[in-house]
Amino acid sequence: MTCYKLTIEYDGAAFVGWQRQENGASVQEAIETAIHQFCGETVTIVGAGRTDAGVHALGQVAHALIEKDTRADTVRDALNAHLRPHPIAILKAETVPPDFHARLGARARHYWYRIVTRRAPLTIDRAHAWHVLRPLDADAMHAAAQHLVGRHDFTTFRAAGCQAKSPVKTLDVLTVARAGEEIHVRASARSFLHHQVRSFVGTLKRVGEGRWSAQDVKAALEACDRTRCAPLAPPDGLYLVRVDY
Repeated sequence: MTCYKLTIEYDGAAFVGWQRQENGASVQEAIETAIHQFCGETVTIVGAGRTDAGVHALGQVAHALIEKDTRADTVRDALNAHLRPHPIAILKAETVPPDFHARLGARARHYWYRIVTRRAPLTIDRAHAWHVLRPLDADAMHAAAQHLVGRHDFTTFRAAGCQAKSPVKTLDVLTVARAGEEIHVRASARSFLHHQVRSFVGTLKRVGEGRWSAQDVKAALEACDRTRCAPLAPPDGLYLVRVDY
C-alpha cells in the first residue's frame, strides 16, 4: 500500500463542490472514479479543503492509498487520462509516508479571490471572477481588512451551518490590491471556517463602495453575530491556491 500526495487543479464551475454528494458531480468522486478505472481499486481520497460548488483550485491537495505498485508519475498520467473530459488536472503525484494526511497535516491554506470591475460583461472570465459594475476603492478595502487579521472569534464571518468546533481562528494574511481592472483579495491561515473568505470579500466590497468604513468592519467582527455580515461574495471568484505542509 502506497500513500500518494496529489496536487490538483480544477474548474469548480462544473461541480457541486469538492466533496462527494448525492445531488451532482463532485471533484472527489471524479478522481476516485479515475483511480478505480486505473487500478480497479475502490479508494476514498481526502482533500485539504472542502471547496464549495463553483469554487476553483490551482493547488488543492489530497492523499490516496493505493495498493498497485506504480511510479508516482505514472499515477499522475494515468489519472489525467481517465479524468478526461472533466476540467480536472493532477499536476503532481508524489509518494509520501503512510501517516501523511492532506487535511490534518496542513500548516497553511492560501486563497485568492478575483473581482473584476468593468462595465463590459465578462466572457472568458465568466464563472471565474465576481463581476462588479461599480468602482471599488482597493486601498480602503485593504485598510479595513487589517482589522480582521490575527486571532479572533469569527462568528460573524462563518456560515450558519459551519461544523467547526470553535469560531476562533487565526488569520495570518488578508490583503487587497488592484491589478488593472481587477481587485485581488488574498487570505492565508492554517484553517478557515465555512464561507469565511467569501464573507470577508462580501463585507470588504461594501467598504470599497464607500457604504462601510473600516470601523464598521471592526464592529461587525466584534459583534460575533452572523447577521452583521454583508451578503456572501459568489463562489465564482474564489480559488484555493496552495496548501503548505
